[in-house]
Amino acid sequence: MSEPHITLDPSGLGQAQQHLRGPLEEQLNSALRVAAERVRAEYADEPVEEVCQRLLDETRSGLHPDIAEGFNPDMEEFCRVAVAIVRRDKAGDR
Repeated sequence: MSEPHITLDPSGLGQAQQHLRGPLEEQLNSALRVAAERVRAEYADEPVEEVCQRLLDETRSGLHPDIAEGFNPDMEEFCRVAVAIVRRDKAGDR
C-alpha cells in the first residue's frame, strides 16, 4: 500500500487557511500515516466500515483539537485506505 496522503482543496479554504495550507497538510498527513500504521498493526479481521471509522478516529486523535473538530475528510478516500489495510492483511502481507 502506498503512503496515504491528504491534499486540501484550496477552493474550500478561507484566506488564513490558504496561507497555512502547507503546514496544515503536513500535520494531517503525519496524523494519517501514524493512524494507518496503528490500525494496520492492530487489525483483527474487522469489517472495512469499522476499519474506516477507526482510521478516522485515530487520525483525529493525532491532531490538535481545533483542527480535529474541523477535519471532515472525503470518507470515500478514507475507506480506500481501510480497504487497502484489509486486503493487505488478507493477502498475508502484514
